[in-house]
Amino acid sequence: MCGIVAYVGSKPCQQLLIEGLKRLEYRGYDSAGCAVIQNGKLHIVKAVGRVANLEDKLEGIGNFTGTTGMAHTRWATHGGVTEINAHPHTDDKVGIAMIHNGIIENYAALKTYLEEKGHTFKSQTDTEVLAMLIGELYEGDLEKAVQAALREVTGAYAICVICEKEPETLVVARKGSPLIVGVGSGEYIVASDASAIVSHTTQAMTLADYNVVKITPKGFRTSTIHDVPVTPKIEQLELELQEIELGGYQHFMRKEIFEQPKALRNSFRGRFDPKEGRVILGGLADHAKELNKVTRIILTAQGTALHAAMIGQYLFEDLAKIPARAEYASEFRYRNPIIEDGTIVVAVSQSGETADTLAALSEAKDRGALALGVINVVGSSISRETDAGVYLRVGPEIGVASTKAFTGQVAVLTMVALFLGRRRFMSGEQCGELLRALETVPEKIEKILTQDEVIRKITMKYCERENWLFLGRGYNYPTALEGALKLKEISYIHAEGMPAAEMKHGPIALINEGMPAVFIANKGRQYEKVLSNIQEVRARGGHVIAVATEGDEHIRRYAEDVMYVPDIPEPLSPMLTVVPLQLLAYHAAVIRGHDVDKPRNLAKSVTVE
Repeated sequence: MCGIVAYVGSKPCQQLLIEGLKRLEYRGYDSAGCAVIQNGKLHIVKAVGRVANLEDKLEGIGNFTGTTGMAHTRWATHGGVTEINAHPHTDDKVGIAMIHNGIIENYAALKTYLEEKGHTFKSQTDTEVLAMLIGELYEGDLEKAVQAALREVTGAYAICVICEKEPETLVVARKGSPLIVGVGSGEYIVASDASAIVSHTTQAMTLADYNVVKITPKGFRTSTIHDVPVTPKIEQLELELQEIELGGYQHFMRKEIFEQPKALRNSFRGRFDPKEGRVILGGLADHAKELNKVTRIILTAQGTALHAAMIGQYLFEDLAKIPARAEYASEFRYRNPIIEDGTIVVAVSQSGETADTLAALSEAKDRGALALGVINVVGSSISRETDAGVYLRVGPEIGVASTKAFTGQVAVLTMVALFLGRRRFMSGEQCGELLRALETVPEKIEKILTQDEVIRKITMKYCERENWLFLGRGYNYPTALEGALKLKEISYIHAEGMPAAEMKHGPIALINEGMPAVFIANKGRQYEKVLSNIQEVRARGGHVIAVATEGDEHIRRYAEDVMYVPDIPEPLSPMLTVVPLQLLAYHAAVIRGHDVDKPRNLAKSVTVE
C-alpha cells in the first residue's frame, strides 16, 4: 500500500500521474514510482522518499509522452524501503508492470512455484510475485491473465496492470482495498482515493471485491475474476476540489482542527430536533425495531477511532442504559467472541477501509450480529458491508493524524446513543436538554480555538521533554488516550495516556522533576478525584498542564498551566476537551520541525494487517 493513480486516454499522462500522487501524499508513504508506456516500451522510474524526489528524477530523464501509465506511493510491508522494493514491479518475460495496495498472503508458495518455472526475482515484495504470476499466465490477453492470476491469490489487493504488448490497455482489480475508476471523455483515471481524480472528473465507479475492469480509450468492461460480466454503477463524486486544498493554512492538520465547528454543524444538520427531543437518523430508520431490542453493543475500531468508540461505550451505557464494550478490531477478529441475540456491532472508521475493522465486522456478521457503521467516506468497504449506519459528514480529512473525524465520530455516537435512549427510557425533556447542549458544541469549539496562541506558548515550555503523561477519568479517560496518541503521532514525543486513578498503580514511578502531565480536569462527577491525582504528580516534581472548565480559577492552585474549555454536560465534554490537546500536539510538531501532515512510518488508511 498506499496510493494508486493510473491513466489511459489521449493525453501525455506523466504530469497527471505526479499530480495525482501529490494529492495522495497525505496517506503516508516511504517511496514512489511510475511507469509509462511510450512507443510500445515500458519506462519505469522509482525513488525513495517524497514524490518530489521522483519528480526530480523524471525531470533529469526528460518527459515521457506516453498516454498509458500508472504511479504509486508505497508504505513498506514486505521488504525494506529501497528503490528495488518500490512499485511498479515487473515480470521478467512479457513486459508487464503492476502496482498494488494490500497483502498477498500466499506469496511465498506462489514464489516457490514461479522460481521452479525459471523466474528470477529482484525484490523482497509480495507484489513482484503477483506481477510474475500474471506474466506466467499471459497468453496474449492481459485481462484474462489478471483474472487467472487472481483466482490463485489469497489476500487483499487493489492492482493496476499494464503491458507492452497491449499499450493502450489498463487492467485494474480490487479485493479488500479501495479502488475507483474516474470516467472522463475518452479517458479514464484510476485511483485509490477520489482526491487524486476530482480535478479531472466527477463521474466515477467504485470497484466491488473481486471486480476486474479492462480499460482502453474506447471504453471499459467490468467482470469478476471468473469472467462473469458485471454491470457498473457510475456515480457523482461528492468530493469538491477546494475541500482537499490548504486554503491558506500552513498544514492540513491545522486546517482540519479549525474546520471542526463547520464540520460538526454539517454533521448535525437535520439530524435532531431539540424542541421535540427527537433524533432523526435516516441510516438507522429501517432497523429501528431491531435496535429497540438490543441487549448489548460492541464497538470495534483501531487507533483514534477506537478512542471515539471508547467514548461511545460510556455514552451507550450512560444515555441508553445498554451494556457496551469497545474493542480493538485486530484482537476481536482472532478471539472467539460471544455474539448473542440482541447484539449489535458498531464499526467505527474514518476511511471505511481499515482492514482490521472490516475483518472484525465480517466476523461479527458471520456470528449473527446486526452490523452498524460510523464512517466518513461514502461508498467505502465498511459502509457497504454494514446493515445500516450513519455517515460523519465532516468532509475529507487529509491530515494523517485524525482530528475532525474524531470529533465527528464522537458526535455521531452521541446522536446514536440519544436515538436509542429516547426509545427506551429517556423523556423528551431529558433528550431535548442534551440536544440543546449538543447544538452549542460548534460555537464552543470556536471559543476554544481563540486560545491557539496561548496553547502554543504553553507548548513551547515543554516540547523538548521526551516523556509525557495524559490523564483523565470517566468520559475523558479516552480523551487522554487520544491526546497522547496525537502527540506521539506527529511530534514523536513518547506519551502515555491512562485513567488518572491508574497512575498510582505503577506509572507514578515514571514521574521525575519537570515531567509534563496533562490532566483533563473539567468540572464533572470526578473533579475532586482528579485534583487529588494532580497533587500526587506535583508531589513528585511533575509539571501539570490542566484542561479545565472556563471560570475555574481554583485549578490554578494545582496546575502550572491551564487551557480552558466552556462548560457543557459531561457526556458531551470530550468534543471540547480534545481540541486543546490537538492544538498542543500540532504546535509541538511544528516547533520541533516535523512534517505535520506526513508523519514518519504512518499511513492515513491502514488497509493491511
